[in-house]
Amino acid sequence: MKTRIILLVVFSFCLLGDTFAKRKVEEPPSDRQQWADLCYKIAQPILENMSKGELQKNMQLELSPTWDGRDKRVAYMEAFGRLMAGISPWLSLPADNTAEGQQRRQLQEWALQAYKNAVDPQSPDYLLWEGPTQILVDAAYIAESFLRAPDATWKLLDEVTRQRYIQCFKGLRIIRPAYNNWLLFRAMTEAFLLSIGEEADRFALTVAVNKLNEWYLSDGWYSDGPEFALDYYNSYVIHPMYVEILEVCKAKKFLTPVSTVLAICRMQRFNVFIERLISPEGTYPAFGRSVIYRMGAFQTLALASWKYGLPEGLSNGQVRSALSTVMRNMFSIEGNFDDKNFLRLGFAGHQPELANYYTNNGSLYMTTLVFMPLALPVTHPFWSDQAAEWTSQKAWSGKPFPIDGHHSLRNEK
Repeated sequence: MKTRIILLVVFSFCLLGDTFAKRKVEEPPSDRQQWADLCYKIAQPILENMSKGELQKNMQLELSPTWDGRDKRVAYMEAFGRLMAGISPWLSLPADNTAEGQQRRQLQEWALQAYKNAVDPQSPDYLLWEGPTQILVDAAYIAESFLRAPDATWKLLDEVTRQRYIQCFKGLRIIRPAYNNWLLFRAMTEAFLLSIGEEADRFALTVAVNKLNEWYLSDGWYSDGPEFALDYYNSYVIHPMYVEILEVCKAKKFLTPVSTVLAICRMQRFNVFIERLISPEGTYPAFGRSVIYRMGAFQTLALASWKYGLPEGLSNGQVRSALSTVMRNMFSIEGNFDDKNFLRLGFAGHQPELANYYTNNGSLYMTTLVFMPLALPVTHPFWSDQAAEWTSQKAWSGKPFPIDGHHSLRNEK
């Protein structure tokens, strides 16, 4: 009898163990795991191929149906530069043996070799450093990747490679930038050179930091040149690059008309708007130029979450939840990737008709700019705080939410 009871107890515990094991297996991945897995999926085809000198051989290019005929080789620098600007902060985390840590270590190994190949004239993946004006744009994103995580990128490169980048960046000075956000691309490479002690073109820096300040409209919005355009370029380019250029200028005692504090305050006001554009269902309006840059529309929120903290009224839990939901909605749709996992033209899925005349699928790696919060440790409130409703969810369910209105920044220093 005792033996039967003991066997019954053991059997019951085994059943309980199986139940708990199944529950554990069935638990959905955390937001962070979903971000890391998606980031790895997007980055892997670019960096693995480029580390082997095989990106230009294997990347399946897709050009806009209205492509303007420029040298299509610009696509490779677009893909690499934009990708690295988004993921270099994540690569700066200390090594660990977690699944995410293994992903990060692999990406960094590939990235360091890809950086070398990008400026090695003997490599099949030597990038296009002369020719179309477009190269100024994406060289700026490479420079930005160095500024964002120098210890994980620039400082790990050999001296020959570093000198090649310096010469490549200086060689871009012959390109005349467009009279709009492109002034920041010209200034970004110069700011990077200034940051490493190289002689920078101080006139180009002066023009950029002064004109952007003149183009500030108020209430968190810059005009993209003399005329305002209602699109996501304040997030794609303007706020992040302006803030980062000003930070270098401040560190190097280069006088500017705007303090970094004021520029960050302007960006944070913009972040209040961009968060409210996320619908209760986790979608956002598809308007403006370059809408197929996908999650790049939220670069300012990602940058603030990683580096500056969020503006008053926005919590880590609500911003993480909102961005995670948008990300799931967007990338759960079929057609975002081709059969080799390179991104395809589209906003949510494959929609090539949305591509502007200057767009190729290398351009789309702007979407990785949203991944900067992965640079925060798993214990940071951005990842550890409970999920929370974002503003539009509260608004459309009859719950209290913060009132909004014009915010004057005149008294900010």
